Amino acid sequence: MTELRIGPDREVTLHFAIKLDSGDVVDSTFDRRPATFRVGDGNLLPGFELSLYGLKAGDKRALPIAPEQGFGRPNPQNVQVMPRGQFEGMELSEGLMVIFNDAASGEMPGVVKSFDDQQVTVDFNHPLAGRDLTFEVEILEVRAV
Repeated sequence: MTELRIGPDREVTLHFAIKLDSGDVVDSTFDRRPATFRVGDGNLLPGFELSLYGLKAGDKRALPIAPEQGFGRPNPQNVQVMPRGQFEGMELSEGLMVIFNDAASGEMPGVVKSFDDQQVTVDFNHPLAGRDLTFEVEILEVRAV
């Protein structure tokens, strides 16, 4: 019997690590339970998922992920300048992550880029936007669904 390869109509169990160019690990399952997803279920960004196509159980790879296949390029429209009064009582610092509620009562994290007595500049781009990443994977199991 031929080994199943990752593609449509497959469920995959794997260990993964997402690394920056510096080698710093952003996320990893290697030190905990492996992840399981069904191809196309939206749990993985499409660029990450497509990079796995054709792999089979036992395969280990370090896959480069360009920003366009990962978290996208930073969008200048996602950088907002807000009145300092909206941050009353908060001790601000550059790089501070602040959680805002959006119109649908969901949470939107933003990172303080700069501030003064009048205004605060907040970046709502994904922190990994614009970054080249390495997606290290070890495929544990591939099943038909």
